[in-house]
Amino acid sequence: MAAGAAEAAAAAAVVEVGSAGQFEELLRLKAKSLLVVHFWAPWAPQCAQMNDVMVELAKEHPQVFFVKLEAEAVPEVSEKYEISSVPTFLFFKNSQKIDRLDGAHAPELTKKVQRHASSGSFAPGVNEHPKEDLNLRLKKLINAAPCMLFMKGTPQEPRCGFSKQMVEILNKHNIQFSSFDIFSDEEVRQGLKTYSNWPTYPQLYVSGDLIGGLDIIKELEASEELDKICPKAPKLEERLKVLTNKASVMLFMKGNKQEAKCGFSKQILEILNSTDVEYETFDILEDEEVRQGLKAYSNWPTYPQLYVKGELVGGLDIVKELKENGELLPILRGEN
Repeated sequence: MAAGAAEAAAAAAVVEVGSAGQFEELLRLKAKSLLVVHFWAPWAPQCAQMNDVMVELAKEHPQVFFVKLEAEAVPEVSEKYEISSVPTFLFFKNSQKIDRLDGAHAPELTKKVQRHASSGSFAPGVNEHPKEDLNLRLKKLINAAPCMLFMKGTPQEPRCGFSKQMVEILNKHNIQFSSFDIFSDEEVRQGLKTYSNWPTYPQLYVSGDLIGGLDIIKELEASEELDKICPKAPKLEERLKVLTNKASVMLFMKGNKQEAKCGFSKQILEILNSTDVEYETFDILEDEEVRQGLKAYSNWPTYPQLYVKGELVGGLDIVKELKENGELLPILRGEN
């Protein structure tokens, strides 16, 4: 009964707002609190998931005020705050917007709530980090890979037409690139426009230098200069060879060390962690090319897959057998 009451209290802590007037009144009444507003839509399954996340966050942060606002039902508020997709989260303090998160990013939402809840009240418009720190961070980001794309969404799930077209062009030319989702960080989203003196997204950088947006990339493609400027991706077989040899012990799994995303991957992590042998992981859910290609490369149809010094050891059943026979540790140490 107590647990049920706690859940009901948390659900009640997420308030639903149905009008612009009600929203403005809330901003005024809760000016001294951190206000987290979820702009959502009933037709979007990811919004339902993030509503559940908000309920959990409300249990952990009773001092924070959580609000649900159906974006299409209150268009005047959505338009005022430039809500172009759902889910989007806005953070308010002192009745002013202090942060924003676009997309269903539960870990990022949790991080932002924790950060803003733990920081004291501050004047709106004052950055948490000095400008120098932001510039240093932007410099590191644009140099994080030889070819860096700052876009809306991810290459697997672009969240605007221009970003989608940019990814298609880069993939068509077999260009190797990393990306940063500007919806995941409002500070980067706004700061990069000033830093590079380029007002729109996507933005493509090579060796830390801005190449331009979609129009420029289309021009470079038409003039056949794009292939000369951007680094080519290695062939899949070469890439898989590099990946399987990335560490002495490599585990290809669903999820990562911190969070397995299937029962088999969770079990193999538990076995490896019990050996105290160092290993690295690769999340096959993040890369469909690797996920499909590795099956053929190793002639092994399922995941997880464990490699030692680039050689396939096997999946969960094999690893369990080796552990029971006392052979696993010598193999992981490269003794066999």
